[in-house]
Amino acid sequence: MRKIIVPSVIAETQEELDKRIQTVGQYASILQLDFFDGSFVPTRSFEYEFKLPRTYRYEADLLIRNPEKWIEEKGDLFETILVHWVAVSNPQALIHLAKNRGKKFGFALDVNDPLEWIEPYLDKIDQLLVMTGKAGYYGSPFQPQLLEKVREARRIMPRLDIEVDVGINDRTIKMASDAGANIFVSGSYISKDDNVKGAIERLLKIAEGR
Repeated sequence: MRKIIVPSVIAETQEELDKRIQTVGQYASILQLDFFDGSFVPTRSFEYEFKLPRTYRYEADLLIRNPEKWIEEKGDLFETILVHWVAVSNPQALIHLAKNRGKKFGFALDVNDPLEWIEPYLDKIDQLLVMTGKAGYYGSPFQPQLLEKVREARRIMPRLDIEVDVGINDRTIKMASDAGANIFVSGSYISKDDNVKGAIERLLKIAEGR
C-alpha cells in the first residue's frame, strides 16, 4: 500500500496557522489538524474561528464532545474526519453523517482502547487511526506495544488505510511500517527540522524501506 507522511499542524492563532501550513503544505499530500476541547484531555486547540487555504488537503483528528455538531459546522473544510472512540455515542450515525457529506471517515483508538471495540465497523470506515502514545499530550513517548493493534487490524483488513500518531520519527517509523501502518502522522520531528522537505522525504524513505 502507498505510504503517506502526514504533518501535524497546531497553531494558537490564525497568523501562526497560516505560517505553519505554508511551511509544510507544499511538501505533503495532506495535513492533519488536532482538535481538543479539554473534555477528555487537558489540552485545548483551535479555540478561534480558523480559516484554511483551499490549496491543500486536510484531515481532522477530533478528541471533542459532540463531534456530530463539529462535523456539521466545520466538516466541509476537511477531506478526512477521524473521531476518537471515547467521544463516540452512535458509531453508525457518525459514519453516515460524514459519508453523506462526501467525507472519508475513521475512528481513532487511544492507548487503552482495544481493537475489539471497533471491529464491527472496520469494513464500514475508510481509515483507522491507532494512537502510538497518549493522545492530547504533546511530546508523549512512543509506545511500541501499541503496534499490536496495527498488526491485528492489518490482518483483518488488508486494504484498510491504517494511520499511526504520537512519537513518529526516524527511529520509530520503521517499526510502525513493519507492523502494517501505511499513514504516519508526525508533528515535532518535522516542524522542528530546518529542512521540512528533507524531514518528510527521510521519513517516507524509511517507511518504504528504501
